[in-house]
Amino acid sequence: MTIELYAFDTPNGRKISVALEEMGLPYTVHIVDIGAGQQFDPAFIRISPNNKIPAILDPGGPDGQPISVFESGAILIYLAEKTGLFLPRAGRARVEVMEWLMFQMGGFGPMPGQVHHFIALASEADRRYGLERYMAETRRLYGVMDRRLQGRSFFAGELSIADFALMGWVWRHPRHQVDLADFPQVQRWYTALMARPAVQRGFAVPMRAGV
Repeated sequence: MTIELYAFDTPNGRKISVALEEMGLPYTVHIVDIGAGQQFDPAFIRISPNNKIPAILDPGGPDGQPISVFESGAILIYLAEKTGLFLPRAGRARVEVMEWLMFQMGGFGPMPGQVHHFIALASEADRRYGLERYMAETRRLYGVMDRRLQGRSFFAGELSIADFALMGWVWRHPRHQVDLADFPQVQRWYTALMARPAVQRGFAVPMRAGV
């Protein structure tokens, strides 16, 4: 059965399309134009109560019944458990994947997201404090990731949903005003992931109207 993905061309949307491609799951994309306010449509809110993208509808959910899932981290866990891929079933390896997935959800997403907000403000006075605060924290998080990847190919053992989650936000490093050359381990990891055919397909799926 085909999963319906409700998304837009954002880091959180892209990490789900990449995961779906890597897992080999059939899906269709419904573009939710957040710039046009489509996330507030009552039909979408029934799927995503927090009116945020992404969200999915899976007609072949648990016990063969349809299910909707919102919040990108929850979607990644759901898809991994559905397929048995990219998330160990138990033990230390599973804990490590969960740690780095939550690192992205709680930090390396909200913090660079604030950079996205403040960098777009017209007033230099309004921009200055926010950018100094959130760009410093964003760079600190890149440093945490760089140290973690020293001597490792992926964040938690084998390739996992944690890598998909983090990659979605590293994809926006130019907007964070971060040169990946400053974080060579992150750069190595990111370059390797972006060379994967399934990742390239995930990023090629149109997620903007008219594209």
